[in-house]
Amino acid sequence: MAAGDPDYATGAAAYHKAKRTYLGIRNPVVDDIVKGWRAGLDVEQRVALARHLWDTDIHEAMVAASKLLTQARIKDDEAVWRLVASWVPGLNAWAVADHAAGAGSRRLAADPSRLDEVEGWTTHDNFWVRRAALVFTLPWAKQNFPKPHEAEARERILGWAAGYVEDREWFIQKAIAWWLRDLSKRDPDRVKAFLDQHGETMKAFARKEAGKYL
Repeated sequence: MAAGDPDYATGAAAYHKAKRTYLGIRNPVVDDIVKGWRAGLDVEQRVALARHLWDTDIHEAMVAASKLLTQARIKDDEAVWRLVASWVPGLNAWAVADHAAGAGSRRLAADPSRLDEVEGWTTHDNFWVRRAALVFTLPWAKQNFPKPHEAEARERILGWAAGYVEDREWFIQKAIAWWLRDLSKRDPDRVKAFLDQHGETMKAFARKEAGKYL
């Protein structure tokens, strides 16, 4: 990758807190690099490159790996999903986790049957994995006119969120709030009902964030 900024790398390490290598390459530069790679690689090659990049445990490389696989439509996407899902148990920082979710959420939207696998994440010992179940499924919070099967999936995910409300981990509470906040733009009544039932159990900041647009 392009040469980074050592000072920026030091700041990024302090900000993200995860113990890995930081090169100090800013996101727009990573975007440009990935754009060039994508133009010359087919899906199989992108999966192979993304696997290698992620395994380096370098922050910018892991972000690039996710960006390589972030695409709405991919024919025969099982290898992409399997790779992204394999990253989830090792998640340990929000930025890398959110970029991975950008790739994974599109594969879930393409094949909602994968929600069965994601449901298994909701009871994982690693809170980053539990958080991923909500962040990966954000597309269901953003549907304006869900079809019956989409509405059913939405309720399923809200059930996961309800199961998290007693979890005191900040990132879990933030993920609940994020999901509800996005949903409130499309279905405010459902969010009000959730908060009426579970709001007192949530942390105050999460409850306030969830109701930001109500």
